[in-house]
Amino acid sequence: MSELLDLLKAQRDTGRRMSVDVPKMLADPAITQEQVKTLFDALEEQAGFAESLSRVLEAAGHDPDTLTAAERLEELYAELAATVAEKVKAMRAGSR
Repeated sequence: MSELLDLLKAQRDTGRRMSVDVPKMLADPAITQEQVKTLFDALEEQAGFAESLSRVLEAAGHDPDTLTAAERLEELYAELAATVAEKVKAMRAGSR
């Protein structure tokens, strides 16, 4: 069970870094549509992983605070993915 908590902690650390790094990456004028699309795909994958982790933690009977932390992680990745999706849309609209 401790392995799941360690995994959650590592994912939360990664999420915190991503919440700082993603806006910086999107602000870079040299970023390409392909790079933004790749970033979106990676964030969508992370959101799915966080959702799966949340379900596993719940099934394992973890306390509500742990489940809340897992749900927040899932929301963080979903929000980051939505931000990146907006950038993709803006880039596509600007290239027309």
